[in-house]
Amino acid sequence: MESAFVILTTKPGVFRTECGPEVEIVETYDYHFYGRRLAVYSIARLRGETRVVVTEETPPHVVNRVPTKFLEKFDSIEAARKELDHLTRFGSIETRLTLRAAEAAAGGA
Repeated sequence: MESAFVILTTKPGVFRTECGPEVEIVETYDYHFYGRRLAVYSIARLRGETRVVVTEETPPHVVNRVPTKFLEKFDSIEAARKELDHLTRFGSIETRLTLRAAEAAAGGA
């Protein structure tokens, strides 16, 4: 499999997305909506087909192992950034994406 990029999402207090060794987090962004952080988006490089783990953070703490074949893939990090910008901008609504420092992003979403 050639290198592909995906966008992973974590919503603090709702669910978190975790990945294994086949997924390299490249960039992580905090998403703010009217000044309140609602989500954390990570752009990740896939090294092969694998699964990401999505865990609910409230009871009953359901865990889903989602095959990456179901995730939208991008040929470049630039294409993933463009899509993330498209997903998080809504006309005049106040939203902001803040890139995390590299050392903070290394821990994942």
